Amino acid sequence: MAKQENPLTGETLIKEVCRRIRVAHSYWDAHNNAACRGERERALTLYNTLTKEQKEQIPQVLRVWLRYRSEKYFGVHRNATQVETKVEVVISSHRFEPMNLD
Repeated sequence: MAKQENPLTGETLIKEVCRRIRVAHSYWDAHNNAACRGERERALTLYNTLTKEQKEQIPQVLRVWLRYRSEKYFGVHRNATQVETKVEVVISSHRFEPMNLD
C-alpha cells in the first residue's frame, strides 16, 4: 500500500478511521478473518494517530470493537500460542535417532 501524498487530518481522518473500523467489522461478520485482520490493523494505525479529543468523536461502539473485542480474537497472544502449539506437536510426534555413518 503506497503512502498518501497528503496525510489525512482533522474531520477527514476521523471519518476514515470510522470507515475502516466498519469495514473490518463487516469482514468479521462475514467470517473473512484475514481481510478483517488487515483492515483492523490499518484502522488501529490511524486510530493511534488521533488526539484524545478526536478519539472521543469516534462512536463508542466502534472504539470498543476496535480496542477490546477484536483484540480478544486477533491479539498477538492469540496467534503466537496457536503457532507454538502446532510446532511443539509436530516436533514431539517425531523421533529423531542418530544415523550410523560407519
